[in-house]
Amino acid sequence: LLLLGLLLLPSTAARAQPTKLNCPGETTVEMRYCSGVQLEKSTKYLNSKLPTAIYQQWQEASKAVCAAAYAPYKDGSIYPQLLISCNNKLNRALLKEFKGMDQVN
Repeated sequence: LLLLGLLLLPSTAARAQPTKLNCPGETTVEMRYCSGVQLEKSTKYLNSKLPTAIYQQWQEASKAVCAAAYAPYKDGSIYPQLLISCNNKLNRALLKEFKGMDQVN
């Protein structure tokens, strides 16, 4: 049992340290991760700017628009990356409209 514990120790330690990615990334996995982080940020910020009902409508509409725009790539490995990037671009375009406005919530 002690030997088994020693064998597992290095792999456990290696998993404890997260790998730092240099965005935008070089591999598909890295690019998808980096884009996902950007989408998460823009989504969170947009959620703070819009009333809940409007935010939900925006999410549904932007997902539908992106799915339609990239439908020809649906069966390809790039499709998830295209959807993430599209949704992030739409979020950021809407967020630009809030810049400089005095929003009263």
